[in-house]
Amino acid sequence: MPRRRRDSVAFTVVVTALVLLGALVMAVVIALSGAPGSLILAALLAALPVGPLVGCFMWLDRYEPEPRSLLVGGLLWGAFVATAAALLFRGHRPGRWRERRAEPLAVLAPVTEEATKGAFPVLLLWWRRHELDGVLDGIVYAGMVGIGFAFTENILYLAAAYNGTDGMGPGGTEALTGTFIIRCLLSPFAHPLFTAFIGIGVGLAVTSRKLAVRWLAPLGGYAVAVIAHSLWNSSTLGGTENFFVVYGTMMLPAFLGLIAFALYRRGSEKGMMAAALADASQRGLLPATDIPRLVDLRHRRQARIHAKQAGGAQGERAMREYRAAAIELAYLHHRYLRGTAPHDFAERGQEHVVALNAVRPYISFPGQVVPTR
Repeated sequence: MPRRRRDSVAFTVVVTALVLLGALVMAVVIALSGAPGSLILAALLAALPVGPLVGCFMWLDRYEPEPRSLLVGGLLWGAFVATAAALLFRGHRPGRWRERRAEPLAVLAPVTEEATKGAFPVLLLWWRRHELDGVLDGIVYAGMVGIGFAFTENILYLAAAYNGTDGMGPGGTEALTGTFIIRCLLSPFAHPLFTAFIGIGVGLAVTSRKLAVRWLAPLGGYAVAVIAHSLWNSSTLGGTENFFVVYGTMMLPAFLGLIAFALYRRGSEKGMMAAALADASQRGLLPATDIPRLVDLRHRRQARIHAKQAGGAQGERAMREYRAAAIELAYLHHRYLRGTAPHDFAERGQEHVVALNAVRPYISFPGQVVPTR
């Protein structure tokens, strides 16, 4: 079995086993954390920010969409594996979820939480490196893990607030509303933001020529994630006023800065793909006339619609396959040009070229006619 295939199988087996184990642990923890009615209400409220957050990261991922199975895997890892491992590491007792806010653990917990969340992009780097093409991919995967983690954590926080088992008061609707505003409306991006720093480190490790950077970048990203997370947790120890000071001076600016950075990286991908495909075209790997229709998102959509109109479902499927192979070839060729190509780049490149040639006779761009079989 080829090495890449063995690594993919190992990754799938390990992640699946840990997700199932983590789900079992978290099912027990959640069941012991409140009455069924309050848990259902907490789960519904915790789910509200999940959709918009996932949509934002999917939008960032439009140029080179990652496999949906891996994105879902990141969500499940955060929701079950990272939360269960973090609880076990810090000796959590059901019914006392928020009590850690008044303890030193509020500052130290990020060490374990970011380690358990960051394990997923690190496993990708180790076993599924070919799925990572740069910093933006690292941000997207890390963000998905953070969204999953925040969802499960928010269920526990909201249920504890409603039941009055958080050590913060008698509970009830008022306590639930306050917790919902803070965690689900004002700071739903907190965990994705922290873990995104690890994703940036992993992305830098993939694209760097220097061995030291490949090792130190993920560690540096982890350190920044822990520091940011610790500062955020400590803000809750000084009351509401301190919380909003930290929110306004650190949390929101950091979030806006990450957005600006991600948008910059997303915008640069169009030029990178165009340059890589232009060089690939000069080597005879694909027609130069196809490049503008592959690197521009509006042209991609128009090409897909045209292919469906001209060739039906089969034409649309062929266009999707051609586009996917061309995009993968572009990112692989870019790494080749930079001198950071993976060890099996020649084999992978040949696979993409074969896929392109297999469907190219059956696709149609606007202004062309779909060839008949």
